Parts: sequence; structure tokens; C-alpha cells
Amino acid sequence: MTPPPPRSPRSVYRYGTWTLTPDREPDAEPVTYAMQCAVCEECSAVAEDASEVQSWTFRHAGRHPSHHTYREVITRPWRAWMADPLV
Repeated sequence: MTPPPPRSPRSVYRYGTWTLTPDREPDAEPVTYAMQCAVCEECSAVAEDASEVQSWTFRHAGRHPSHHTYREVITRPWRAWMADPLV
């Protein structure tokens, strides 16, 4: 009879206090912006400059005079780390 394989832990729990903050490290992804029309759900291109996507809103409203409502979509990178591990 063949012995069963050795058992290994399935999960490791590490308790502590976590911290979450916007990622401002030099290698962080950039903050990006986009606008979406709430009427037809058409979206602008994604840009790192918010004024570029706001300009899209004016062009879109000019082509669609009844489209008055928009959503701003911001993608901001965040970092999480364990600030105070409890051993």
C-alpha cells in the first residue's frame, strides 16, 4: 500500500493593521480620466489630463443637444501594506 502524500497547509493567515493610500511611487500607474454620457452611455477616450475628456463632453453635447448628463470615471492606483503585523 502506498502512503498518502504529505499534508501541507492550505491557508496562511497573517493578522495585522493594514494601511491603504493612493500610490504615489515613481513607478505607479498614472491617474486617468474618462467621461461617459449618462443618456447614451458613449465614452470618451481615457486620458491622463482631465481637461481632454471634459472637451469631449462639449463636443458630444454639441452633436447631441438633448444629452445633458455625464459621469466622470477616474482610475486612481492605490497601495495596501501591512503597517503593524501582529505576530
